[in-house]
Amino acid sequence: MIQGALAAAVTPLREDGAALDEDAWGPLAEFLSAGGLDGVLAMGTAGEGILLDRRERKRVTELWAEACRGRLALAVHCGAQTTADTVALAAHAAEAGADAVAAIGPPYFQLDDEALLAHFEAAAHACAPTPFYLYEFERVSGYAVPLGVVERLRERAPNLAGMKVSDSPWERFQPYLVEGLDVFVGPERLIHRGIAGGARGAVSALAAAFPELVAEAVRAPSEAGSERVGAVRDGLESFPRHAALKRVLAQRGVAIREDVRAPLRPLTEEERARLDELVPEWLA
Repeated sequence: MIQGALAAAVTPLREDGAALDEDAWGPLAEFLSAGGLDGVLAMGTAGEGILLDRRERKRVTELWAEACRGRLALAVHCGAQTTADTVALAAHAAEAGADAVAAIGPPYFQLDDEALLAHFEAAAHACAPTPFYLYEFERVSGYAVPLGVVERLRERAPNLAGMKVSDSPWERFQPYLVEGLDVFVGPERLIHRGIAGGARGAVSALAAAFPELVAEAVRAPSEAGSERVGAVRDGLESFPRHAALKRVLAQRGVAIREDVRAPLRPLTEEERARLDELVPEWLA
């Protein structure tokens, strides 16, 4: 069972994003663990997972499994454009020792309830008995997962454990606090309200570079704490997020490159200078 504060972790890359930077996983996991986190979600939105091919995603899962062993829980996002890829990735993640598997609804096509249910059911069965989590993020997938699909999936997939919900504002998040499912909060500003409503913790992109800020917001939830991490997240979003997260990690002593995979872009020199000025303020 996963719970607490998790990072929606970045994926270390090199060669302008063309290759995995395999040497970076150990230092990155050590930094996140030292920052007080309970686990990581690999290859979610912050982890560029949808931009990696199936072979790369399997290798990333193996690298995270090795790096997290004994210090962090590991959830692996296996959502992909096709059901075949999602199933293959989910089965591999379970075999590699992941503590949980997650999947977003396939983007681009707005699937109806029957197609979406069949897709998620196949993914859940592929990784069973490893706990399976739906990843609800309407802005990214292009549609919301209907609550009726969630309820029907509970009947068909005994390993459905919960959801990571990244929708906001609160009115779009709150309906997914379904009794009996472990929900993780994506939007940092909603951490305190989500936990008060029964959420098990948070899966945060901000925690990928500022783990201690999010760990504190989860362990001692308050409106002020959530507002603080929400304000830092807003500041980060004024930059190309993926490159900015990696830049912050490097500035904080993690041996990681800023490389991202196209069509994501690197920071400009002006953006680097401005970001470097802001990081001490955010940490203070």
